[in-house]
Amino acid sequence: MWRVKSALSRISGGIVLAAGLFGCEGGGGPPVESASELKLAEGVPSTRFDFESKDLGGWQTVDGRWAIEDMAGAPSGHAVLVQRAVDNTFNVIVAPGGPYTDVDVSVRFKPISGAEDASGGIVFRFADGRYYVIRANALEGNFRLYYYDHGRHQLASARVGPPSLGEWHALRVVAIDDHIQGYLDGKLLLDHRDRRFRSGAVGVWTKADSITAFDDLTIRGVSVGG
Repeated sequence: MWRVKSALSRISGGIVLAAGLFGCEGGGGPPVESASELKLAEGVPSTRFDFESKDLGGWQTVDGRWAIEDMAGAPSGHAVLVQRAVDNTFNVIVAPGGPYTDVDVSVRFKPISGAEDASGGIVFRFADGRYYVIRANALEGNFRLYYYDHGRHQLASARVGPPSLGEWHALRVVAIDDHIQGYLDGKLLLDHRDRRFRSGAVGVWTKADSITAFDDLTIRGVSVGG
């Protein structure tokens, strides 16, 4: 099931360099906690997917084995989106809607298992197989922003305590023009600028043998030409 709502906010922000709240690997510049929070303009519509209808009509599977399953303790209702393929490099599914330029996207994710990787991520500005992804990994103490274009390339990284396996966590990304901010469990951890991809769709992501559940995907986005 998805619901469309109106969401109001005001633009604020400043220019800062990439950094991590607990130290950015290989980075310099001001600490990210000094960054002003990016906010979309007033009147940007919001679309929420809670998967209670158990319908993936309009979704595009790029790679992976994605299905809606019942799960006790789901953040919203009883149904969640789960990725169960274990032999792909990356697993991506793209939500209906868009393409968008500026976005504010949030999702709840639960890393269930994985020996090589136990991750969950948000894909944004997805077009022609190219995209940005912001992800957390329960097997690593970092939170990272990448771009993908015939291979994955790291843009920014913050040191964090790994999100716990078997527990729900919150991911959020805000991208306005070339300015990108990433949040894990409500904390602003990444603040970066990159302008290689300007618009596209939104989705979710896992890597390798990650079995991961997702719920409450909420997309606030400015449609191309809107």
